[in-house]
Amino acid sequence: MSYNLLKGKKGIIFGALDPNSIAWKTAERVHEEGGEFVLTNAPIAMRMGQINDLAEKTGSQIIPADATSEEDLQNLVEKSMEILGGKIDFVLHSIGMSVNVRKGRAYTDQKYDWTQKGTDVSAMSFHKVMSSLYKADAMNEWGSIVALTYMAAQRVFPDYNDMADNKAYLESIARSFGYFFGRDKKVRVNTISQSPTPTTAGQGVKGFDGFISYAEKMSPLGNATALDCANYTVTLFSDLTKRVTLQNLYNDGGFSNMGVSDAVMDAFVEKE
Repeated sequence: MSYNLLKGKKGIIFGALDPNSIAWKTAERVHEEGGEFVLTNAPIAMRMGQINDLAEKTGSQIIPADATSEEDLQNLVEKSMEILGGKIDFVLHSIGMSVNVRKGRAYTDQKYDWTQKGTDVSAMSFHKVMSSLYKADAMNEWGSIVALTYMAAQRVFPDYNDMADNKAYLESIARSFGYFFGRDKKVRVNTISQSPTPTTAGQGVKGFDGFISYAEKMSPLGNATALDCANYTVTLFSDLTKRVTLQNLYNDGGFSNMGVSDAVMDAFVEKE
């Protein structure tokens, strides 16, 4: 169902890879709500994914950009404003990568050049994206910038490895840059802490099925899906949330406030 929440709004969506990705679902929902956008991803990710199908479906143009490259991002911002005919109302940062996770290196035995690469892609890129938008004065007043994160930024999930550190850094950047963006440009910046979601990136984490099963048993409403996250993101892009900023917002079926659940206890207590 569409409510025309984003009619007339224009933006940039980072990270759509395939129909499993949250960015892909968000692009579909933004389109349904009347928003227009440019799609972008790293050239290597674009070769691996199906972004051309999404662009055709939503009537969008694609601008390849490495989110760790300031030059690429400046070009992305300039061309996006040309394509969209003016300033930008919303941005989704849905980017994350850990070479240590991909290569199976333990958190206690990281290869630090891999760690630095992951930090640059997963967190520092968010600062670079916002810096490019800020310096170009590319955002309309009351615009909205959202990045995706995960509970491992606050709590220990051993197999999430250095991605936990990346997400903690990402959330800090959102707060710190969000202050300046709000003060100077009237733009809001938030992160969404999503349930473990079976995206292509998420499934690269060791024991990810266990993450999903455990969270499902812990959460009174069950895990939030990629579509649930897309719907939540739409509300943050809309004018209904104009005063919401500097927040890490949980979209996790209640998981973040749970200590234990009956379903989890039942797994450890012997039945008489």
